[in-house]
Amino acid sequence: MTGLFITFEGGDGSGKSTQASLLADWLTASGRTVTRSREPGGTELGLELREIVLHRRGHIAPRAEALIYAADRAHNIATKVRPAIERGEIVIQDRYLDSSVAYQGAGRVLDPIEVRDISLWATEGFMPDLTILLDLDETIGRARLDEARTQYDRLEAEENDFHSRVRAGFLALAEAETHRFLVLSATASIESIAEAIRARVTPLL
Repeated sequence: MTGLFITFEGGDGSGKSTQASLLADWLTASGRTVTRSREPGGTELGLELREIVLHRRGHIAPRAEALIYAADRAHNIATKVRPAIERGEIVIQDRYLDSSVAYQGAGRVLDPIEVRDISLWATEGFMPDLTILLDLDETIGRARLDEARTQYDRLEAEENDFHSRVRAGFLALAEAETHRFLVLSATASIESIAEAIRARVTPLL
């Protein structure tokens, strides 16, 4: 069986982890081998980089931030994702390069093409077979996070206009690559979102 690379994207609080878990459980029940990953933090090195880029208090220059994410991405793809797919597994990952384009490109107001190109170089052009974007108004996402937050997060702590730019960045990416993206409203019920995801994934299996 051929492997697949499926990524989940969206603003903070959009329910990516919930839907990724439901999809992984469904695929496992159907007999497929699933590997879960995330960015940042999908590997041991990634966990160290995650602490720096998400939980370190104090300023990090936007270009430095983008490069830390790219370093995590390069290691994750080379040591975890690509080997799993070559073994015929399905990799389900929370965030990939689209997050860098949205957060560091649109959010930090860097050149989105340059941010994307850094990640493409870091991963040798490795792209997902399917990207599921859970779209959510940033004010709703902020309210969800305020209820659940247990640790300081540099990106979550940004103001609403930052998260508004991020959302617009994600939607622009999806519009530019409609063949790769499945865009779903994150305010729909958990089960209806899961059903729509399964319907899109089934033809890829």
